[in-house]
Amino acid sequence: MEKLHFSIVIDAPREKVWEVMLGEETYPLWTDVFMPGSHFKGDWSEGSKILFLAPDESGKMSGTVFRVRKNKPYELVSIENIGMVKDEKEDITSKEATVYAGALENYTFKEINGATEVLVEQSPVMDIPDDYKDMYQDMWHKALQKLKELVEK
Repeated sequence: MEKLHFSIVIDAPREKVWEVMLGEETYPLWTDVFMPGSHFKGDWSEGSKILFLAPDESGKMSGTVFRVRKNKPYELVSIENIGMVKDEKEDITSKEATVYAGALENYTFKEINGATEVLVEQSPVMDIPDDYKDMYQDMWHKALQKLKELVEK
């Protein structure tokens, strides 16, 4: 399975990029690109569970359940998919919920001459169809561009 990679260079120190990217109030501002109303519930500490949520067409919260595998402040956050939220209920055991279980997302923050390169790596648990991959790459490009604008303003 192919890993997906996305990156952007932001003209700010790693600490500021980290805070805006993962901050409870600022996270929804750049992730709105993926789904309007996107937000998270939980925290980014190592070992903790974190829910990524957005309202579905009926207005109920749906999304994914992840576990924070690694957190090295201002350097790396690694999260692993462990299930889903559907109709505002967590599900980590059904066949539908475990389809993506084990998929990883890694966010790496590298300092480059006073700026920060944000690297996003996704390791899917199954092959992604090309049309879906193209759409996903476009959304990540827009989301990271929005993050850059938020941090640099």
